[in-house]
Amino acid sequence: MNNLKLVKTKLGKAVYANKKFEKGEEIIEFKGELIEYDNLPKKVDHYIQIGKTLNMGPSGDFDDFINHSCNPNCGLIVNDTKVTLIAITQIRKDEEISFDYSTTMDEDDWEMDCLCEDKECRKRIRDFKYLPKEVQDKYIKLGIVPKFIIESIKR
Repeated sequence: MNNLKLVKTKLGKAVYANKKFEKGEEIIEFKGELIEYDNLPKKVDHYIQIGKTLNMGPSGDFDDFINHSCNPNCGLIVNDTKVTLIAITQIRKDEEISFDYSTTMDEDDWEMDCLCEDKECRKRIRDFKYLPKEVQDKYIKLGIVPKFIIESIKR
């Protein structure tokens, strides 16, 4: 994919823009095996939750290396089993591509320390319901929160 490049960083790998992306532009479609939550392997690197009990596994492509940020420039649109990363801000060439992992999390099972180092860093990546209400509202308004998560917080 000529629009993206994989770069080694001090923490591993990251995906960077190889061109300028406009807000709303599609960056990449996530691909990977669909797997029910109860069947996830013990090591769950590169899995994302796309339904109440459904996850998408690693693809071996760029989508496996898009890092989290508490102040991301992208978000995921989940439409059934189609998962598309879109720009939620304008992205400059050579800028790291990131999304907020919390926007796809509603399982109360996995969390991790955040290393994004953004001035707005929350220090911990957790389920969507633990995000500050103003951050939740912003992401919902941007259309980057899957329906299953919106439904779960309205109970």
